[in-house]
Amino acid sequence: MPEITLLGWFHTALGIFALLSGVYALARYKVIAFSHLPGKLYLICTLVVALSALGIYNQGGFGIAHVLAILTLLAVLVGAIAEKTNVFRQFSPYLQAVSYSATFLFHMIPAITDGLRRLPVDDPVITTFEDPLLGKFFMAFLVIYVIGVALQMLYLRKQ
Repeated sequence: MPEITLLGWFHTALGIFALLSGVYALARYKVIAFSHLPGKLYLICTLVVALSALGIYNQGGFGIAHVLAILTLLAVLVGAIAEKTNVFRQFSPYLQAVSYSATFLFHMIPAITDGLRRLPVDDPVITTFEDPLLGKFFMAFLVIYVIGVALQMLYLRKQ
């Protein structure tokens, strides 16, 4: 496993803070929104984390983590347009929820991958990207994302 760089430490620490802010925003407000302080912190940190991910090349070049960073940037953009404008009309709050929540999913995929490949330090849980445990985590995160978005849709529909 490659050593973690200073950029990697910054990226990881800010990513953890972003996720904590996002969990708080969802628990408190039921949706992530730039108009709420926790949502604003989550989205700003998420942008910085995605941009910093584009500068990390410890796996030998452009890879899936870079693709997820680009998808994160696009999801934040779409969510912001949905939140700040009326371009999508009555679908705007729903698209905002789907987009901003997708960024949470995009955080979790590289986070769990890197975490399981690095920890515990002397004997990581997984050693290859093909480990079936990793696929199970990805599937669990996808299911949690779908359930979370469905709950947000129900909440928004009641508003």
